[in-house]
Amino acid sequence: MRADHAQFKVARREFVGGVLLAAAGLGRAAAGPGSINARMQGDFAPVHDPCIIRQGEKYYVFSTSVKTDTAGFIACRRSGDLVTWERDGFVFDQIPEWAREAVPRTKGIWAPDISFFNDLYHLYYSVSSFGSNHSVIGLATNKTLDRKAPGFEWVDRGLVIQSRMHDRFNAIDPNLCVDREGRHWLSWGSFWDGIKMARIDPATGKRLDTAELISLASRPAPRGEPSPIEAPFVIARGDYYYLFASFDFCCRGAKSTYFVVCGRSKEVTGPYIDVNGRAMLEGGGSIVIQGDARFKGTGHSAYLREGERDYLVYHAYDVEHAGAPALRISPVYWTPDGWPRAQL
Repeated sequence: MRADHAQFKVARREFVGGVLLAAAGLGRAAAGPGSINARMQGDFAPVHDPCIIRQGEKYYVFSTSVKTDTAGFIACRRSGDLVTWERDGFVFDQIPEWAREAVPRTKGIWAPDISFFNDLYHLYYSVSSFGSNHSVIGLATNKTLDRKAPGFEWVDRGLVIQSRMHDRFNAIDPNLCVDREGRHWLSWGSFWDGIKMARIDPATGKRLDTAELISLASRPAPRGEPSPIEAPFVIARGDYYYLFASFDFCCRGAKSTYFVVCGRSKEVTGPYIDVNGRAMLEGGGSIVIQGDARFKGTGHSAYLREGERDYLVYHAYDVEHAGAPALRISPVYWTPDGWPRAQL
């Protein structure tokens, strides 16, 4: 990994390897004095399911397509300081034909994940239809994120993971991590039987043919009831791997109940256990962040590690702006016994 890529999913010290709010007058988001969220300005909403990475002196955020994105799919935003954000185009000008054929009911592209390895930026993305597990995860790559640089071009690499109606998992919300042995893993999942993981071939970015499907987390529910868990994100810190996930419901504006939890494990494949000793495969999860009176449904988190400072990057629904989703970036504080906490 090159030193100028401060990536949310790779700790350089510890890993190997809706409503257009900007136009509507949303200038700053409420938070503690001096915080990033209190000072944030520019084009930082609507942003749903954000992921983040740094190239050189710029941070780039990619997010789920929203109705106001009429010029393309998977919006990109950039910033030099995490505070002032500007729009920087789209990854796709249309849904890839193979994905549209695989999921005919789709209307957008969801939940991107951005990483850098093998001298390429790898953007994993989801194509599905709401409430269905008829879904695919695809991959696009680029040599650079700077649109003015030579070689800038998003190249779609096609299918990575697929789920169909008879499967007990849902192929959306991908996240790539690299373990301490240099092995590449993709986790994903939403509802159904929860969060899954499989080995990835770093040469192709695709699932290894022999890769076992591993279960990381789930929320058992009565038959016929939803099992609200999704949006995995795995990091390494100290002796542990930490699995972040979102519980409860997104996508309901000010009525959203999303919040972020985590568990930890000595092995990247689990078992992940929460602060009370409960396994995430049995519904466990220690709370990392929850919403407040103004910002509801904090969730779909990514992670940014900058030197000695860790940040949780997520969206929340702003009650004061019609419940539309906004980008949020909160410092992560670690308890003495090694559990992450973040404040709005």
